[in-house]
Amino acid sequence: MNKKYVKYLSVLSLFLVLTLVLTGCAQGSANLHAPTSGPYGFIYKWLGVPFQNLILKTAQTIGGKNAYAWGIVIISFVVRLILVPLSLNQQYKSTRQQEKMRAVQPQLKLIQVAQKKAKDPAAQQKISALMMDVYKKNNLSLTGGLGCLPLLLQMPILIGIYQAVQYSKEIGASTFLSIPLGKPSVVIAIIATLFYLLQGWMSLQIVAPEQRKQMQTMIMMSPLMTFFISMISTAALALYFLAGGIVIVIQQLITNYIVTPKIRKQTDAELAKNPVKTVVTQEMLDGILNGGSTPTTPEGYAKQTEEKEFHKNIRELNKGKQNRNKK
Repeated sequence: MNKKYVKYLSVLSLFLVLTLVLTGCAQGSANLHAPTSGPYGFIYKWLGVPFQNLILKTAQTIGGKNAYAWGIVIISFVVRLILVPLSLNQQYKSTRQQEKMRAVQPQLKLIQVAQKKAKDPAAQQKISALMMDVYKKNNLSLTGGLGCLPLLLQMPILIGIYQAVQYSKEIGASTFLSIPLGKPSVVIAIIATLFYLLQGWMSLQIVAPEQRKQMQTMIMMSPLMTFFISMISTAALALYFLAGGIVIVIQQLITNYIVTPKIRKQTDAELAKNPVKTVVTQEMLDGILNGGSTPTTPEGYAKQTEEKEFHKNIRELNKGKQNRNKK
């Protein structure tokens, strides 16, 4: 399978698994009876109950009408703040990758144009292999340096908060600004989604224009997932997304104005010492498209050029000898 689809499939798989779990929980908790057996009973015992107790104790400490909601918000902030170093590390790798991609864009553009022109399957295969070589020889990743670990670590927390609210009469019956925590809330879902849309838009501002189109689909998945899961679950879970959205916007500001300028300076200095390797030239691609004898590797092309120069010098030398003999 092509590596460029790995990230999409990973996120989609997480989305389907989370949806399945939430749906199962909702079906089993219509009468607020916590599951005692099977996979949902196991999940509730080890995730739901601990988060339930944590929310209740936090609410008791805070006090007031919206204590349970503020307890969820505080826990959400703490969780997301714990994940900030990991998320920033992922963004560091991703941003560094994007900066290095700028240097190989001319070669990638040549390949993209050639791919559109190629009609022969053999030629298409050779051109695709050249693209892989561009990435490989310049130490670039097809996945763009992105990772799913922060999302994976959040899954138990999402499920824990969902079950804590779903199977607790106190938390489920509480409200946040008159919004019931035990039912879906369109208002909180929309506000949370807007934060993720804002973060996605901000992340595109530090990406090269030619790369933005490739990233737009991936970036839109996060807001869509946020809205969908918020609408099929409870307002409490939407509050988790809302708190997380505020944190990732702040995190993106740090990335845009502190991390990215630093990485660009480092990458420019690195490329000045070790320029990108030229893997593809227009002559090589023309040779593939025309099905001629033009080499399809830089080494082969350099060797052919050297041989042409050698034969040209021999011809000129022989021509000079013939002219002297005539005299």
